[in-house]
This record gives sequence, C-alpha cells and structure tokens, in this order.
Amino acid sequence: MKKRIMSAVTALALSAGMVNCLPLSSFQAYVQDAASNDFETSYGGRSEYGDGVCLHTEEGLGTNGTDGMEVSGRSTNDDAGSKPTLYDSQWGITLAASEPIEPDANGYYYHDTFESGTDNWKGRGDAAVSVGGKAYSGSKALIVSDRTKAWNGAQKTLDAYTFKAGESYSFSVAVSGSGNMMLSLQYKDASDKTKYAHIADGRSSGGYVQLANQNYKLPEGSEYILYVETEEGTEDFTIDEAIVAKSGTKIDVIKPIVTTTTATAPVVTTVTSAPAQDLRNLLNSKVKKWGDANCDGDVDMSDVVFIMQVLANPDKYKFSEGGAYNADVSEAGGGITANDSLAIQNFLLGKIDKLPESYSNNIKTVTAPITTTTTTTTTTQPVAQVDFSAMAQKFGSVNLEKSYKKENEHNPLISRYFGADPGVMEYNGRVYIYMTDDHLIYNGNNIKENDYNTINCLRCISSDDLVNWTDHGLINAAGKNGLCKWGGNSWAPTACHKTINGKEKFFIYFANSGNGIAVLEADSPTGPWRDPIGKALISRSTPNCNNVTWLFDPAVFVDDDGKAYLYFGGGVPNNQNAHPKTARAVQLGDNMTSIVGTPVTIDPPYLFEDSGIHKYNGKYYYSYCSNFNTVGNNLGITNGAINYMVSDSPLGPFTYKGEVFKGISTFFGTGGNNHHTILKFKDQLYLFYHAQYLQDSMGIKGGYRSTHIDKITVNADGTMQPVKGTKAGVSQIKSFDPFTTSRAATFSHQGGINISGSGDSIVQANKGSWYRVSGVDCKNGANSLTIKASAKNGCIIKVCKGSASGTAVAYAEIPAGGSMQEITVPVKDLSGKNDLYFLFNASASVDSWKLS
Repeated sequence: MKKRIMSAVTALALSAGMVNCLPLSSFQAYVQDAASNDFETSYGGRSEYGDGVCLHTEEGLGTNGTDGMEVSGRSTNDDAGSKPTLYDSQWGITLAASEPIEPDANGYYYHDTFESGTDNWKGRGDAAVSVGGKAYSGSKALIVSDRTKAWNGAQKTLDAYTFKAGESYSFSVAVSGSGNMMLSLQYKDASDKTKYAHIADGRSSGGYVQLANQNYKLPEGSEYILYVETEEGTEDFTIDEAIVAKSGTKIDVIKPIVTTTTATAPVVTTVTSAPAQDLRNLLNSKVKKWGDANCDGDVDMSDVVFIMQVLANPDKYKFSEGGAYNADVSEAGGGITANDSLAIQNFLLGKIDKLPESYSNNIKTVTAPITTTTTTTTTTQPVAQVDFSAMAQKFGSVNLEKSYKKENEHNPLISRYFGADPGVMEYNGRVYIYMTDDHLIYNGNNIKENDYNTINCLRCISSDDLVNWTDHGLINAAGKNGLCKWGGNSWAPTACHKTINGKEKFFIYFANSGNGIAVLEADSPTGPWRDPIGKALISRSTPNCNNVTWLFDPAVFVDDDGKAYLYFGGGVPNNQNAHPKTARAVQLGDNMTSIVGTPVTIDPPYLFEDSGIHKYNGKYYYSYCSNFNTVGNNLGITNGAINYMVSDSPLGPFTYKGEVFKGISTFFGTGGNNHHTILKFKDQLYLFYHAQYLQDSMGIKGGYRSTHIDKITVNADGTMQPVKGTKAGVSQIKSFDPFTTSRAATFSHQGGINISGSGDSIVQANKGSWYRVSGVDCKNGANSLTIKASAKNGCIIKVCKGSASGTAVAYAEIPAGGSMQEITVPVKDLSGKNDLYFLFNASASVDSWKLS
C-alpha cells in the first residue's frame, strides 16, 4: 500500500525548481493512504547520516502537491545509496524516518560530537543549548545554560524506529559541571503517562566525567527522550561525546590522566606603592583575559564555579598564577573574594559591560600560589578478562574470619572496634557519630577492666542509610600526641555544625575526664580538627561549675535562630540521690568557642550523668541517665535509665516527663552506665545508645561498650513511648548506590577488618578478612568493578552476592607492590538489589571501589 505525502512547503520548494535532496530536520508530514484517500499526521524519528533526505515523485509533482510525492530514506538519483542527515532548516519540515538506523562499525547508532551543530539536542525546560565552550574532544561541545531548576538540561529524542521497548542499548555521555550529573530517560507508559528513569550518574567538580551504562534496557513504553540533568543546582554545564550504541558496547570516553604535581612557594606581588595608573598597567600586564579564572581561554560560568571552589576549599582547589590575576575582577588588586565570582556572573548576564568591574582604592597584596603540573595522558586499557574458575581455586584454603554480628542484626553499628557515649549530628543528609574510643586494656595477655584512664582518642563513623557505616578512623583528641595537649583524656563527645561568616564550621565538645570540657573545630565533619582556644572551654574556674561533681558528658544544640547551647555535668554529691543538682546549661558565643554568661543549674530528678538535648515541635527536651539509687521514688524512675524533661526555653526551667529507655541490662544482659543521643533524621526520631553486647559476643568482659540505634515513637501529646533495645536495630532507609565511588571502609558487617587513617580511612585486610555492604542497588546491571587498592605481596579480592559463600560476581587481582592503584575487572550476573561481600585471600589495603 502506497502513501502520499502532502506538504505545502515541500511542494513549493520543489515546484520552484529547488534541489531534489533537501537538508531537513524532523519531517512532520501528512500521509495519505492511496486506497482510502484519508490523511493522517505521521511523526518519525531522526536519522544521523550525512547526505541529505531525498524526495522524488512517482509521476511528477504539481504546485499543489496533490500528484503524490514519495519520500525515500536514500537518494535514488544523484546520491544513490546514501543515508539521510536531518537538520533544522528554514522550511520547518519534519521528516519521518522510513527504516531503523543501522549501527556503524563501532556499534554506534548516535555519536554526537557537536562539531557542526547541536546534533538534534535541545534545551529541556528553561534551559538553552549552544555550541562552543571547552570540549572534551575536538574543538566544540554542547553548552547548557539559563537553567532555573535542576531538571532543566539537554535532551534528545530517540528514533522510534530504532529504539524499542524491552531492548538493551549502551549509553554514554561526557559531562562537565558541578555536583552530581545524571543521564536519564523520559518516556510514556502504556497508559500514556509520562515516566522517568535513571540510566547513569557521576560527580563532576568542573572536569569531564563519563555517565555510562553498557546494558540499559528500555522500559515498556514509547516516545523515549534521553536527557542530561543535575541532582541539584542550576549552574551551566557542558556535554560532549554523546553516544548511543549496541548493547554491551564499551565506550571509553574519559581517559585516565596521570599527573605529577610540584608545589612551589606562593608568588606574592606587592602593588601597594604603585601610582593608580601604574597599578592598572601592572595588573593588565599580568592578566591574560579578565575573568578567565580557570585559564581555559573562555569566560563562562565555569570560572564562577571555580572561584567559589577555591574559596570554599583552598586545600583542594588552587589558582595558577595567571588565574589568580584573571579572577581578581571586582576591586582589581584588592584580593579575591566571592564578589569576583559575582562580577563575572553579572558580566555574563549583561548587567555590567566590562571586566574588571573596578580597580581597588585600597590596594592589597595579591597572592597567587603556583602549582606546576606535568600531565601525561595514557590510553585506557580494555577491562582484563578474568578466569573465574581459576580465581575460585585461589580461595580454596581461605577460612573466613568470624563476625561478631549476626547476618540479620544491625546492632551494634560497628563490630571490629568499640565505641561508647555516642554524640550524633546530621549534616547534608548524613548521620555522623562521634564516640569514646573504648580500646581493650591488657594486663600482660589478659584483658582487664576498662578504667577509661588511657582513652585520649575519639572515633567517627557516618551513614546515610543507618545500616552501612563508614568508619572514618580515630581522632587524636588529647594527650601529648593529641590536639589538646593540655588535656589527658577524651570522653563522651558531642558534635554540631553552624554557619559562621558564610562558612560551615564543625565542632566537637568532649570531656577531659571529669574535670572540664574541650572543643575542637574543623571545616569538615571528618576533619582535620584543631584546638581553637588551646585550653578548656569549661573548667573548675567557670562560674557555677566548681561544685559540679563530674564536669563532663557534654551535649550541644544549635537552635533555629542560630544560637547554640551547651549542657554538661553529673554526679551525686553527699548522697543527694533525688536532687543532685549537678547538671548545667549555658549559651555558647557566636564563635562556638566561648560562653555567654554564667551556666545555669538544671535539676533532673535522680540524675547520674549523660546530658542530652533535642527539640521537637517547638519544645526543648533535656534527657539524662538516672543514678543507681532510685528505690522508692514516685516518678517511676528506674536505675541507670534514660529519662527526660521538657521546657519552652533552651535554658529551662524543665519539667520532668518520663522514662524513655531502661538500663541496658534489661535488654542485653550485661549492665552498666547508660549514655545516649536523641536525633531526628528523615522525619524519624532515633535513640543512639551504647551497650556491652559486642564484648559479650566476643567472649570477653570489662565494660567495653558499642553504639546501637533503635527507633523512638512519639505520642500525640509529645511524650515518648518507651524504647526497646534490640539486636536487630533499624532497617536500611535507602539503597546503597554502587555507581558512585565509595570508601572501602563502608560496610554493615565484617570479619577481621582493621581501619587505618583518619577522615578518608583505609581498610586493612588479611587472609580470610571480609566485609559486607548491604542493600546495594545494582539497577539494570553492572559490567565492571574498579577498586583502588595495594598489596605488598599481591592479593585477590573476591566479590560475592547474597552471602560470603554466594555466587562470585567479580575477582580483582591486586599486583604486588606498595602503592595504591586502580584495578578494573569485569562483573558477571549482577543486577537488582544485593548484599555484596568482599573477601580477601591475602593481605591488602583498600581505599575505595565503584561499579560501572
């Protein structure tokens, strides 16, 4: 059955004697069935070839186009056998492809390089697209600008004849931007509802990253649109080398770059004595291009982002000498501030017409740290083929280390080390826990009772799913080798963060045994930390504190108005069991390292120790551990339990409300002191506490404690229901993403693993060591594993799914040597949600890993 195409523009073009082959974009035609004479609108996809779309007539064509015009995907005249490229043209015509696109020799259906145009990519939402910028390959890339929402980006419609539901394809795009970049899919489901799916993502800090998925199956539906967006933010970004290929096609876009960096002393140029005109001449002689902060030859939003990155993290991001001068566009000669990035942004938006915006009237010293970098680009090697059968034999003599936490248990949170007195804060969607380092104390070969006298370190762990915890190692807080050399011990930490002078600052407060409170400060929740005042924040000389029995166990709280408060104290003087009156509260200064006024006394009934503070529905909840002489009270208080009081003010007065958690012996057999933090995270209230269950599982005694979590249920009147301590703990609240680089020291269970370093810590494994990462969402499938590790004598890392003895999905052989290196190996039969187990047949150090 033949169909006729009606298009007034086409008819006019051909009747006017124009070419037979038209360079058209997407051709929307009216198609007439020759038998019925009925017309219908036909929409089609696009073809990505280079020789034009050819129209010819069967019997001739009149000016009204009614004689019947047939469209062929190939020319039958001058360019016989060629395939069409479809461009946006002055005719405004859309051409329906008549046959599926055939992949080229590389297996590519599309390979968009943007060297000659936008390659049919369009702005998504408010975004605009243009060609230029800093390319990954070639001379041009696709710039995505004018974004007002994170989902605004760039999109391309997939050819409906070629790309079919249920079929798998390989997708890849190189993206340069800021933050988490995402390659996604929009489509219509069977009920014609618009749906969205995730294909791949990656984090960019201004350089190109590859978003790739070798085997992505198109969901059931139609009208597929491929697009690139960001997880958050509206900064411009750039894409290049956008490729859609046959399923399984490995697309090596981002090549590894080996760099050697030599840091030299900062260059300091003093211009304070120069006359105004000489100053301008001096600065202009140093500047290659005003505003080009990253020295890529262009002034664009990447320069705005780069300046803010340098200001926010000068240890990681540095200007070159020329970049420092180029960037100083606001009050030129006055030093680089956030105003420089704002000036560039205003210039790009047309709010100002030139850079520099102005010259400084108060000339300062311009300091430009130089980094000399030698860069060698190497070619990516294919993923090594692995003989799974041969690798399996390497584990024949490997006996796995014992786990002290059962498969279905999430408490305690870590099971290799002890960690007591959990102080907890939330930052950027992640929970950080700071703990007293309850390390084992020996008398010869025998483990002795924990006397706390040798504790001078803190341990930090963090998680965003409350099941897989990253162990960030130890913080040397006190003692001769510690940060606070004036103090001997580090007990019972608490932590918070606050924006000060436009920068986020992090603070840990801990007890120097029972005689004062110290403070540490950092620019990151994992350090590095510093002692900002060189002495105790709270001491015996602090007003109203000399008579506090135990000057310890701090809790910190930052209110909604930015004011912060510190709570501390404990002990029972002179058998004053019912009303010890040894708890104190005080407002902190704006700098968080000083106090405002005199600490006030709080009177929690039957107080023993362990201050806690949180806010719920506008009320302030002070919580604490009761003492061990509560017999006969009329409040229902039991020994060593967590009780709470409520107030309308952060400094009280507080009214006693009830008991939320009984002594730990009630739930775990072995008793001891109780210490806690109550935190709201993702709209759920949690109780963080310690218990001695881990030491009992190890078959030892001595008061060694480990941190647990259980949920809190709040009644309609604001009172809290009693919490039951469990070994099961809480459920995983989100899936683990394996497609972003993860610290190796992140796991839910382990056997024989040690942790070294602080902050970005390293896993130290021996033969038989293993760890488990729970709830890993491998989505539609992983094809390769990249793991960064070293092994002095060589090691094989085996990855299994389901259990330590489950199906092996990858083997990574780490060659002998002392330096960390990235090894990429294939992955087999891994998709959907799994628990992954990493097993070691020899000693190794592991930094990080990622699936692709």
